[in-house]
Amino acid sequence: MRDTLDQPLWQAWSVGAHYARVRERTRLLAEPLSDADATPQSMPDASPAKWHLAHTSWFFEAMVLVPHLPGYRPFNPDFGRLFNSYYETMGERHPRPQRGLLTRPSLEEVLAYRAHVDRAMAELCAQGGGEAAATIIELGCHHEEQHQELLLTDILNLFAANPLRPAYRPDAAPDTPSSDPGAMHFQAFVGGNVDVGHDPADGCFGFDCEGPRHRVWLEDYKLGDRLVTNGEWLSFIEQDGYRDPLLWLSQGWAMVQERGWQAPLYWEQGPDGWQTMTLGGMRRLDPHAPVTHVSLFEADAFARWAGKRLPTEFEWEHAAAAMPLVGNFADSGPLAPRALQGPAAPVRQMFGDVWEWTGSAFAPYPRFRPEPGAAGEYNGKFMSGQFVLRGGSCVTPPGHIRPTYRNFFPPDTRWQFSGVRLAEDF
Repeated sequence: MRDTLDQPLWQAWSVGAHYARVRERTRLLAEPLSDADATPQSMPDASPAKWHLAHTSWFFEAMVLVPHLPGYRPFNPDFGRLFNSYYETMGERHPRPQRGLLTRPSLEEVLAYRAHVDRAMAELCAQGGGEAAATIIELGCHHEEQHQELLLTDILNLFAANPLRPAYRPDAAPDTPSSDPGAMHFQAFVGGNVDVGHDPADGCFGFDCEGPRHRVWLEDYKLGDRLVTNGEWLSFIEQDGYRDPLLWLSQGWAMVQERGWQAPLYWEQGPDGWQTMTLGGMRRLDPHAPVTHVSLFEADAFARWAGKRLPTEFEWEHAAAAMPLVGNFADSGPLAPRALQGPAAPVRQMFGDVWEWTGSAFAPYPRFRPEPGAAGEYNGKFMSGQFVLRGGSCVTPPGHIRPTYRNFFPPDTRWQFSGVRLAEDF
């Protein structure tokens, strides 16, 4: 979050316009869904679409409207218990694994809740609510963009569990031939003392866990000039990568045995070869597209098999710092990783397509301090047992990513659009 500003946030940033754009995009993402689509929960780590729609509204209601808009009346006082996620300081919460049991309120009532909050937020933005409110609204907008991505990944997981393999959007992940990206090459980077992390002086948003900016030492290193492809992953499978315990971290090998992993999540082998579940339904596996829906354990095992390693998060950030923020994001059309396109460059596909696992644990930076109040529960409390991913994916909202962005998930996570870039020592 912003620490210093040259001018008040309400002047420096169009609070109401940004809020309206984010909320409208969430509405459009939910538009293809019926009440039945929006209610179930496919697994404890995922949430129903209806819950995402309500939770993001609860965030603005509880964090912004109640404390900053005099006379505001909550839409339904009981909704706080249903749609609080993990904020211990904000009261009791419905258990996360049981969110799919919330058949009521209906999708129609949740949308009415969103409209109620939007009207009140428009009133607050019109009158100006002070810098404290503006800062929380900014955080809330970026928080909702995170849930836009989660809404899509959770719907994919839900629809993949349906034997009919329905499509969220029939035109997503078009089944079209793509070109071979060619052999992977490795680009050298000179290390040394480098600055990493978000700098509030830049005037752009950053989550608290992205800072403070600080200096780290990097040895010289090399990064793969593109992402690992499905075709390369097929070679890993065919050469018994999922059967060789020497390639795996101990906990990862236990997961392979316990959960029967034999391929990335959503891959299915049929009479005509491999297929994969996408937001457009079942599709033939594109051997030239980036592999996705793999865990940190699988990514690490593949890197060992290839004689390489995963990059650290600081190597990744150092390499990406000067690169343009362009890539295959949620506004690019396919809602699926896309085979490498465009002219050759030293390093490509750094942003979009798939979140890239790093070998770095999600830990606090030097001098990190959580934000005061409930906002302090946003990231800091999760700095244990998680690994960092970088770069965004094909379902990340446009404009949401930056070189310092630290996504994080447990190392066995597979339902996100997570993939692999290789690294090696110089």
